Amino acid sequence: MSTIPADYKYSSEHEWVSPAVDGVVTLGISDFAQSELGDVVYVDLPEVGNTYAAGDSIAAVESVKAASEVYTPVSGEIVEVNEALDGEPGIVNSDACGEGWICKIKLSEPGELDGLMDAAAYEEFCK
Repeated sequence: MSTIPADYKYSSEHEWVSPAVDGVVTLGISDFAQSELGDVVYVDLPEVGNTYAAGDSIAAVESVKAASEVYTPVSGEIVEVNEALDGEPGIVNSDACGEGWICKIKLSEPGELDGLMDAAAYEEFCK
């Protein structure tokens, strides 16, 4: 089974959100999602300062097999992007739930986290 960090929250679109620190969460695609995509060759990152509502497409991940939109499960402002992915998009494959993060979002609606799956529910969802 893929790596599913216990303290993260997950969306039905296979994005993960880290626990909030000072109102900021880190977002990425799950290990399950990267394994389905195959070798990632490009990540189209959002722009710092842009604001999004939950459910909006904020990025895209392209692999040798397909391109996939990344949807934010939370509303807020992009405060940082993972610029390392510009030169090395394969980090998403090697460490999707760690160094392969996509962006950091300052939450505008922290309660949205309550609507996401915990690790156990997400593991069941992936079966």
